[in-house]
Amino acid sequence: MRSGLINKLRGVYLRMINILHYPLVRPGNEDPYHQVFEDFVELVGATDSPSLLEIGSRNVTGVTYRERFEDPGEYVGFDFIKGEGVDVVGDVHKLSQYVPPEKFDFVFAISVFEHLLFLWKAALEINRVLKKGGHIMLSTHPVWPEHEMPWDFWRFPHNGFHALFNEFTGFEIVTLTEGLPCKTYSLVDDPPTRYSFFGNTNQGVAVIAKKTGSYRDDLLKKGTSR
Repeated sequence: MRSGLINKLRGVYLRMINILHYPLVRPGNEDPYHQVFEDFVELVGATDSPSLLEIGSRNVTGVTYRERFEDPGEYVGFDFIKGEGVDVVGDVHKLSQYVPPEKFDFVFAISVFEHLLFLWKAALEINRVLKKGGHIMLSTHPVWPEHEMPWDFWRFPHNGFHALFNEFTGFEIVTLTEGLPCKTYSLVDDPPTRYSFFGNTNQGVAVIAKKTGSYRDDLLKKGTSR
């Protein structure tokens, strides 16, 4: 009973802190993180009859993206689990087993990469199915509560994308933006974390990268799963 009361008081306290921050809250639709996706939509729209692959297309939250693209030449929704919005069921780590090489002009994934176990393998597979000069757009989280457990593995500061998309993996980064700012507060009496709320923390990061060529298979091995 005592623990239940403490949890209720803790919830009230956290809500009060959230209310005190309200004067600092700015409109989310103006955040630069969201602008990256809008730029990607424009890029797709400026391409004649584009072929488009969405990774993680299953409708989980009620937010879907297929309708944002007007008259694509081809739109394929890909997901590990069948469901609404999914055209092809499969494992992105074996993506080139499901679609031909250099098939797509564009690939995108929203809040997916934190759930992938082998990030570099997924990046190499995406390289294989993208046309040269094609683009990939990803968004994910530097900071976020754990979700979709137990399949939640990674968090991404923006520099992490330089490790995934570079000359060795066959890409160059076009746009890279962090956004959705927040504050973190330590709930333990631990000196290194005491003033973490002074730091800059973001909940979203988004990248657009262009395929410049094949990945360096003399340095990077896609694996033997084929």
